[in-house]
Amino acid sequence: MTTKKQSLAYIISASSVGTLIEWYDFYIFGSLATVLSTKFFPTDNPTAAFLNTLATFAAGFVVRPFGALVFGRLGDLIGRKYTFMVTLMLMGGATFAIGLIPSYATIGAWAPILVLTLRLLQGLALGGEYGGAATYVAEHAPAERRGFFTSWIQTTATLGLVISLAVIMATRSSMSKEAFDDFGWRIPFLVSILMVLVSLLIRKNMEESPMFAKAKAEGNISKNPLKESFGNKLNLKYVLLALFGATMGQGLVWYTGQFYAQTFLLKICNLDDIQTNTILVIGLLLGTPLFVIFGALSDKIGRKGIMMAGMIIAVLSYRPIFDQMYKTVDVTNKTVVPGSEKMTLKGKTTTITKEYMDGSSYKNVITEVSPDKTESKISIKINEKDQWTLVGYVFFLISFVTMAYGPIAAFLVEMFPTKIRYTSMSLPYHIGNGVFGGLMPAIATFLVSNAQTAGVVQKPYLEGLNYPIALISVCVVIGIIYIKSAKKAA
Repeated sequence: MTTKKQSLAYIISASSVGTLIEWYDFYIFGSLATVLSTKFFPTDNPTAAFLNTLATFAAGFVVRPFGALVFGRLGDLIGRKYTFMVTLMLMGGATFAIGLIPSYATIGAWAPILVLTLRLLQGLALGGEYGGAATYVAEHAPAERRGFFTSWIQTTATLGLVISLAVIMATRSSMSKEAFDDFGWRIPFLVSILMVLVSLLIRKNMEESPMFAKAKAEGNISKNPLKESFGNKLNLKYVLLALFGATMGQGLVWYTGQFYAQTFLLKICNLDDIQTNTILVIGLLLGTPLFVIFGALSDKIGRKGIMMAGMIIAVLSYRPIFDQMYKTVDVTNKTVVPGSEKMTLKGKTTTITKEYMDGSSYKNVITEVSPDKTESKISIKINEKDQWTLVGYVFFLISFVTMAYGPIAAFLVEMFPTKIRYTSMSLPYHIGNGVFGGLMPAIATFLVSNAQTAGVVQKPYLEGLNYPIALISVCVVIGIIYIKSAKKAA
């Protein structure tokens, strides 16, 4: 006989696996942005191609709030289970299809058009998935342990990123660089369909949320979730408070600690891509259990205090942590091994390499794009000791993420009534994460680039942090003043 505990464990597992797969599908695009830019966009201007790829990646974030509205409404009308079954199929199908699209060299402008279309479908699907999974688990969990049980859903975003990086690294290591660039990059997209099918089989046997089933049986479901969520002044007030007093800051902490950390190491510090991903995977895995720890703690001392504390610590710590990360990779003050500096010329490409006394190495590939323009790609590898130092810094960044993100699902669920919960919680979550958070790496990189060009700032590599620090600070002030803190879950 199945016990209630086993049943709840199954519910959490089934919901979490599906959500994890959707995050995996969503993130492999960003993790492969450098390769995709050479496949789906004109290659005569590599920088423009990469920026176009990033813009396509960002489009998936921007459209997430629309997915929240579309699928949130369906979830409040027909049920949680069926809605996030649809989002899983939509995400899985779009991801698989990206792996099948012919290159720009084969079909021309249709390649970026098809990629953008599928990326928008991914964003719509993710906009409906998270709210459905979080609501579904929360409505099964006992109120006094809601933070603990919903925190398992919170781990899926980080684990999805970890698995996307791990699959890409495994695929790269199993073949030559040329083979990966030719066809191997498609494998992470194509294999996701197997994970999606398994998750669909698991979710197929799940029952509807008991709270929604009860509300439906009693005729107490919303006839117009969008109107009741955003047309009602009191509920709209809570939606805006959830956005500007919680999810905006939480989203920025999340994307700064995970995605911008990756962008910072790769593009600003010029750390080797394999070493960067290795550092991130280890740091993320070490930090992931903290989601559950802080989720469970929020059941005892309240959600708001933990979330606000995570945001405040992040604001105070970002500049010193990222400064130390930059200095750890920086080779300008390191001693070059005598005789190790070499320059080789092959066609229009010049390669400069150096070895340093501490075990680090430097490689700069300079390519002549036109008679008056060159493209430079620097790659630095650091020694093992410095690599573990960076793992420690990434772990600290993730710890702030877990404080802000671990309790957020339970926090949002408890703000809104059952009949409009899916719609009401999904929109502020996906604006806070998809727009404010999702655009953070691109905005921060732009600010760093401007500061480096202007040459008037002492540490231009830290200028990108001004964006998250400013908005997280605003969120903390609004959250502390206007959001009522409950001692225990409602």
